[in-house]
Amino acid sequence: MPAVRRRKREMVASFRGGSERRIEQADGVELLRGEATFAGPKAVTVHLDDGDSRQLTADFVLINTGARPAVPAVDGVEDVPVLDSTSIMELDAVPEHLLVLGGGYVALEFAQLFCRFGSRVTIVQRGAQLLGREDADVAEAVADVLREDGVEVLLQTEAVRAQPGEGAGAIQLTARTPDGERTLTGSHLLAATGRTPNTDRLDPVAGGVAIDGRGYITVNDRLETSAPGVYAMGDVTGGPAFTHVSYDDYRILRASLVEGGQATRTGRIVPYVVFTDPQLGRVGLSEREAREQGRAVRVARMPMVNVARALETDEPRGFMKAVVDDESDQILGCAILGLEGGELMAMLQIAMMGQVPYTALRDGVFAHPTLAESFNNLFASLDG
Repeated sequence: MPAVRRRKREMVASFRGGSERRIEQADGVELLRGEATFAGPKAVTVHLDDGDSRQLTADFVLINTGARPAVPAVDGVEDVPVLDSTSIMELDAVPEHLLVLGGGYVALEFAQLFCRFGSRVTIVQRGAQLLGREDADVAEAVADVLREDGVEVLLQTEAVRAQPGEGAGAIQLTARTPDGERTLTGSHLLAATGRTPNTDRLDPVAGGVAIDGRGYITVNDRLETSAPGVYAMGDVTGGPAFTHVSYDDYRILRASLVEGGQATRTGRIVPYVVFTDPQLGRVGLSEREAREQGRAVRVARMPMVNVARALETDEPRGFMKAVVDDESDQILGCAILGLEGGELMAMLQIAMMGQVPYTALRDGVFAHPTLAESFNNLFASLDG
């Protein structure tokens, strides 16, 4: 674990250090290290790390303060050590028994990771399935992968109380399950139950910037806030909390403010990957979302055990699923749980971006043996 942590630190320092150097060396850019608070329209007070403060005004203000892991609403949680997605990567020893609160991608990635390191792992998920946005068949397949790896998955289970357990470092978690209360005892507790926007000390209201009931800054599709000349981007706007979304927000603002364009978020296709092993790649509409919209759709579904490349590399778990518009033959979305699921998803995303009908992939000639050739059989399986 010390070697794992050392490599993680080196990777983070390399990426972050490179970004900081580019900022510091850029002409016309001043980097202030401190905390900013709105003092009025287009005016902020920066409380610098060295104890001084600066008053700043500008024609344009860009808010990119991000979000942080939320503290779970569990009685007694303040009395026990709680890990989050940052601090868990600072551990120097493998947990004996890791309790994980939550059923999203952060929870699942760390659960599988530490299970493979040798920890006993229990996921406590209050919902009826993992990955609440996914179709039930996709979520259950992901749960099956985790269970096969040795992770205990408790669904419809709500943590109601946390307290120190017997012995050094022990944590007792009382959970309400469909079968009644159950006490779980673990050595470590990971909270992966969502994010909280970093606006509580920003005082956006003082700058005329509206926030929603959860504290996220409200923006339109041009990333404009309610205050003229003030924009927000990234996680603080309450959209999907992914690096690639924040980077696309930057491209929108660059096009609008620097290049004089009219870029917006309208119609952008947002993919994501759950980096379990195998991966879950997702883009576009799920089957449930498409049917809720009243669309006439057809569904293509094929297990990875039917993919030659997956068999050859000894990772045949999971399945491929694509949703197709029945009238236009356009691909509306997909979920790929399997070997290199993220890369396969990206190929279908490119087809969606180019409005390529599913028939082109069904009838295309792909090299053998590759994962891509599986699209022939996937779309040949399209239901009637």
